[in-house]
Amino acid sequence: MEKMNTFEQFIHYFQDNAGYVFQLFIDHFLISIYGVLLGALVGIPIGIWIARHKRLVGPIIAIANIIQTVPAIALLALLMLALGLGKTTVITTVFLYSLLPIIKNTYTGIKSVDTHLIDAGKGMGMTKRQLLTMVELPLSLSVIIAGIRIALVIAIGVTAIGSFIGAPSLGDIIIRGTNATNGTSIILAGALPTAIMAVLADIILGFIERRLDPIKRNKVLKQAPQDR
Repeated sequence: MEKMNTFEQFIHYFQDNAGYVFQLFIDHFLISIYGVLLGALVGIPIGIWIARHKRLVGPIIAIANIIQTVPAIALLALLMLALGLGKTTVITTVFLYSLLPIIKNTYTGIKSVDTHLIDAGKGMGMTKRQLLTMVELPLSLSVIIAGIRIALVIAIGVTAIGSFIGAPSLGDIIIRGTNATNGTSIILAGALPTAIMAVLADIILGFIERRLDPIKRNKVLKQAPQDR
């Protein structure tokens, strides 16, 4: 009976606050996306750079690892001292957390490209930039997308915590539920959309990752004439 009451309260909360929940869903998603996009804009070039300079791999990855090990609430508090309350601090936190998976996957993707293909490109007279844009990046794109996929799922969780410092997100509803006397249904109203967002982001980027994987793509192309 208690579970049924909680479910009914959950449904009623959504009926009464659908617009509010949807707006927070959009705000939550945009903050996560902005942080990850910044992470990609910085992390992908760094990943390419350290793939060219092996001596820098250890220090760069170590710094990104250190950032990743700092608890999210502590990192938010530290950045809040410099950036204040609100979205900017949360986006910066998401950006910092995004760096490790994006840098590592970019580095791994570039280094995993077959050296014979690179040598063939050099033999055809390609410049370093042409090798990067026409050979290395296309072949490593699925691995890079996998890093962005990991970063986005992490970002969605971190953004929920950002509600503690005034950034609008689904975490607002969760906090409100924890402060309510019978707040289980309210907590679910914030937690379930957050989980759905993370699952959908993972599925969509996972699909894109598989479509861009050159090995799987070649298998599909080879099977296509047989299917006909």
